[in-house]
Amino acid sequence: MSFSGKYQLQSHENFEPFMKALGLPDEQIQKGKDMKSTSEIVQNGKKFKLTVTTGSKVMTSEFTIGEESELELMTGEKVKAVVQMEGDNKLVATAKGIKSVTVLDGDTLTNTMTMGDITYKRISKRI
Repeated sequence: MSFSGKYQLQSHENFEPFMKALGLPDEQIQKGKDMKSTSEIVQNGKKFKLTVTTGSKVMTSEFTIGEESELELMTGEKVKAVVQMEGDNKLVATAKGIKSVTVLDGDTLTNTMTMGDITYKRISKRI
C-alpha cells in the first residue's frame, strides 16, 4: 500500500492539551486549533517526503524506513528519529518522548501522537 497522496485534516482530538505539553505558546495554539492542515506524502520505496502545510507554515521532513533521519516537530525543532514500518500501512517513530503512529486505512490517514499520558489524534482524508 502506498502512502503517496494529499490528505486534508478532517478532525483532531486533544489538540490544546498536547500542544501545551509540547510547550507551544497559547496564542499559537489558539491560531492553530481551527486551521485545516494539508499533508502531502511522496513515497518512493522506503524513502518518504512529508510536507505539512498549515496556513502559511510549511513543515517538511524526509526519512528512509529503518534509518536515522531528522524530523521536524510542530514546535519547529528538528530531532533525530528512526521511522519503522509495521505491515504495509503503519509508520511508527519515537522522538523526544513522543511516540507517533500513522496508519493508512483506505483513504483515511490517522496519526496518533502520545507524550506521557496525553494522546493527540489527527484524522485526515485523501483529496
